Amino acid sequence: MFITRAISVTNFIVATSALSFQVCVLYPWHKQLDEDFEALKKEHLRVLDTIKRGADGAVVRKDTSISIIVLATHTISSAVSSSPVSPSSPSSLVAAAELVPQQISQQISQQIPKPAMTTSLLAKPNDLALYSRYALAGAVCCSFTHAILTPIDIVKTRIQVDPLAYNLGVSGGLRQVVATEGAGALATGLGPTTVGYFLQGALKFGGYEFLKTRAIDTLGYETSCKNRYAIYLGSSALAEIAGDIVLCPFEAVRIRLVSQPGFGRGLSDGFARIVREEGIRGLYSGLGPIVLKQVPYTMASFLVYEHALEQAYKWVDKSTISSAGITGINMGSGLIAGIAATLVSQPADTILSKINKGKGEAGEGTLRRLWTIARDTGLRGSYAGIRARLVMVGGMTALQFAVYGDIKKALGATGGIEIK
Repeated sequence: MFITRAISVTNFIVATSALSFQVCVLYPWHKQLDEDFEALKKEHLRVLDTIKRGADGAVVRKDTSISIIVLATHTISSAVSSSPVSPSSPSSLVAAAELVPQQISQQISQQIPKPAMTTSLLAKPNDLALYSRYALAGAVCCSFTHAILTPIDIVKTRIQVDPLAYNLGVSGGLRQVVATEGAGALATGLGPTTVGYFLQGALKFGGYEFLKTRAIDTLGYETSCKNRYAIYLGSSALAEIAGDIVLCPFEAVRIRLVSQPGFGRGLSDGFARIVREEGIRGLYSGLGPIVLKQVPYTMASFLVYEHALEQAYKWVDKSTISSAGITGINMGSGLIAGIAATLVSQPADTILSKINKGKGEAGEGTLRRLWTIARDTGLRGSYAGIRARLVMVGGMTALQFAVYGDIKKALGATGGIEIK
């Protein structure tokens, strides 16, 4: 028991240390890089605005042709006049002819703007590094925020699976767990929580950024701006499904450890017991509810968060605001997103806790079991523990987006595209 607790605490300390190192040490190194990327994005928008003008294409081509002729004439004159021999001599004309192509090409390349965004993400050599940073930032922020809120999550789960015994709210539930099982019980499930949400966060945030940018590449920037909410919803849904497949076994172990004291000593012991008694299927018995819970939650959180940011930056100039101000805006937008997402995903969260509480009856399929639990729970019962979850998820989502934004800066992952 002591060894398991020590491993869980070590995981927590490692995650916290990594976060502190990234925010406090790496961030200053990447501040200048962040400013350069901001300048590049402004130039990118300026070029897009120029390209968007309807009749400018023909005018640009015509002006470019005239500019080439003028540049050629000017270059020949300059080359001839600067020649050390007589301007009328053949050698000076030959020298001028040799200099003209090189100088013209250099000046034309300086005058013709180059688009800042390529047509395909696959053509960028730094894609893997960029999205790996997004994934790492998402992994750290999710595992960190879920880990520090483990005690509240324990009370929330107890209220959902046994509302009659745990009916004193969040603070009363915390005191009740400590009184009956000791303070160590508040760290139950810390191991599967930290590992599971580390993997899930990597796929959720990294996948969201990747899919959002791919959608912009495919549709074009102007079309993407008009359909940005659909892009937010679709990208977040697909990314969350991938994350849920990885998270589901860890969540099954966590809920068993929390709802059944003595079920196992920790992550590895809980995994082994479920597989031994129920097979691999037992680890994924809650996949349906977890998808029904997490996908609406993630869709709502990213949609509301992006919209809240968009509204906030209508009143505040992002290019002049301090880093602390950006973190505050991220946290405030995340809080609003967390509250909305909690209300949307609460019924599925309750069903998930109940289905993972124990084994189903012999021969009972997953869909039938889900229907039975939903029918017995009812709409009102599905919102059991909503206060604890509002505190936990609302605060967690706010902290999550704030930490995610800061870690992205620390890692230099500022190459994404904003649509508004």
